[in-house]
Amino acid sequence: MSTPTITARSRLQTESPRLRSGIVLVTLLTCQLMIVLDVTVMNVALPRIRTDLHFSATGLSWVMDAYILVFGGLLLLGGRAGDLFGRRRLFIAGVILFTVASLVGGLAPSAGWLLVARVVQGIGGAMAAPNTLALLTTTFAEPKARIRALALFSGMSSAGFAVGLLLGGVLTEWLGWRSVLFINVPFGLAVAVLALRYLPDAPRRPARLDLPGAVTATGSVATLVYGFISAGSGGWGTLTTVASLTVGVVLLVIFLIVERRAPQPLLPLHLFTDRTRAAAYTNIFFGPMAGMSMFYFLALYLQEIRGMSALATGFAFLPTAVLMFAMVRLIPRLLPRFGPKPLAMTGTVAMFAGLLLLTRLTTDSGYFPLLLAAMVLMGCGMGLAFSPLNVIIMSTVSSEEAGAAGGALQTLQQTGGALGLAILVTVFGTAARDASGSAAQVLVSGITTAFAAAVVIAILTFLVALTFPRVSRPN
Repeated sequence: MSTPTITARSRLQTESPRLRSGIVLVTLLTCQLMIVLDVTVMNVALPRIRTDLHFSATGLSWVMDAYILVFGGLLLLGGRAGDLFGRRRLFIAGVILFTVASLVGGLAPSAGWLLVARVVQGIGGAMAAPNTLALLTTTFAEPKARIRALALFSGMSSAGFAVGLLLGGVLTEWLGWRSVLFINVPFGLAVAVLALRYLPDAPRRPARLDLPGAVTATGSVATLVYGFISAGSGGWGTLTTVASLTVGVVLLVIFLIVERRAPQPLLPLHLFTDRTRAAAYTNIFFGPMAGMSMFYFLALYLQEIRGMSALATGFAFLPTAVLMFAMVRLIPRLLPRFGPKPLAMTGTVAMFAGLLLLTRLTTDSGYFPLLLAAMVLMGCGMGLAFSPLNVIIMSTVSSEEAGAAGGALQTLQQTGGALGLAILVTVFGTAARDASGSAAQVLVSGITTAFAAAVVIAILTFLVALTFPRVSRPN
């Protein structure tokens, strides 16, 4: 062993364990925030991208959809590959790939160049994201530390959507749309360097990848998400939508059959046999369907009806982001004491109330008091309703299956968000077509009807939360 290696190891061993664990936590959370922010910061920048790169109206949506399709389709594979080949290795490779793709995308001279970069970003994100969650679970083994780490992870995942709108508005307004991609580069490099030095790795076990499961899972999720995207833009009755959803469902059935028979499945189905964990997985699917659509429709309302700039729209979501982070600070104290049921129920009721308020929007509604009250309720609600779910799922799985469990969690979250937005955009379009009055009144009618549909989904989320045990302490 060389002298520099011995010196580096000695220095690492003399550093405070508390400091090292803190650096590991910051490294993993920064990666998660970077990946989540990439979705909403790009949303705000789309009008400028269309002008500069001469996208068509239909082609512009692929700046978002290309990333979502690839990212969602490969999450299960990325999680299981980390279990088999090394989570630290997959995490670092994914971060580097995501960072390089961000740089290439920011330099894009053409629409095609940017779309290829977005696809590569999706691959890198799918390698890093599920292993971020798995590494958190295996690194922080002590129950109290694990609850805190998972709650912070959930907060980064949820509040990142609101922060992304704010950051996207600031960057696009002051530095141009390319900056929303370039901003990933310094953070990605920092995460990769810190991970190489400080990030531990769980022992790998000899195994081979479930290739039939990988192909059917990736194909199923990708075609389902594509079908939801198609439904959101063209309606549920189009040939593309029907064909995509049909193929997706068939591949999903084949995937489940393959997983039941595979000796080392991509997704161990026994993860869903525990009632509490299964309920948490269900709500990680339903919750984003109801809650995350708020960002899309409310941003539309603020810019199209209230005439706010991208920057002002981003700042309008600040209360939601702040309260989501505040709730995350409380979860590690509340969850061991009360269990997931009261928190999930309280959070879902607050989310329900916020969505219900948004059904009262009119063309004359101001930010105060209605919108601010809804933002506060949604921030508290999503923080309380979503944060316990990661803890419930990840604190009860074995370390060998943490990657698969994390991949399933994030796949359900992504698919639920895509399906929810597709359903609500369809509801929005139908209501807008049937409405009468001025253009603003028609738009508001569609938005409030979409929020009413989101209220129904929130009720389903509440009913699932009723099945949680009153107290469930992580192992």
